[in-house]
Amino acid sequence: MATKNKPAVKRVLIVDDHPMMRTGLAQLIDNETDLKVCAEAENAGQALDIAVSQTLDLILLDISLPDKNGLELIKDIRALKPGLPILAVSMHDEALYTERVLRAGGRGYIMKQEGGKKLLQAIRQVLNGQIYVSEKVSAGILETFSGRQAEAAGSPVHQLSDREFEVFQLIGQGKSTREIAVHLHLSAKTVEVHRLNIKKKLKLKTATDLVRHAVRWLETGESGA
Repeated sequence: MATKNKPAVKRVLIVDDHPMMRTGLAQLIDNETDLKVCAEAENAGQALDIAVSQTLDLILLDISLPDKNGLELIKDIRALKPGLPILAVSMHDEALYTERVLRAGGRGYIMKQEGGKKLLQAIRQVLNGQIYVSEKVSAGILETFSGRQAEAAGSPVHQLSDREFEVFQLIGQGKSTREIAVHLHLSAKTVEVHRLNIKKKLKLKTATDLVRHAVRWLETGESGA
């Protein structure tokens, strides 16, 4: 029924483990004549299955998922569907995650508290082939690429790889090496290697220093999450 003046409706997948959040996002999107939520997923496994089996125009993806970190999921989807745009919609501090999302292959990052109007703007911007980040983060990224990495990087935590960052967060949550290994589907030995690399990058001497630093960082760095 589409006419030449009316563009085809864009099909959106929502990936979030909170049912109320999925419902709210779906209602917001389905109120728009040019957008439609065609599927929902509560974990990374479901999201990957849907991304491969259905025709999609956009994925809205939360970073915190029960079975896999959202950054790793973005990389998985990009490997299988390189042309499918992904917009991260998360409660976590944009200063900590935006650059990681873009490096993983995402096309934008917006915090959940931004509200519906901003989210729809971000969705349409990404669907138009552009990248969406807030003005504040955009200025920081430009500053980084202009050659002032030392000033823009801020916390040494930014030096961690995505996997190291994930391990660091789990350490801050009080998880043991064995628990982290199970959660990330890694061997305990691999987790220990990550812990050593994290200590080196953050210039920490002991395992106790690492735990203390990770806990303190979660309490301060994630306080707005």
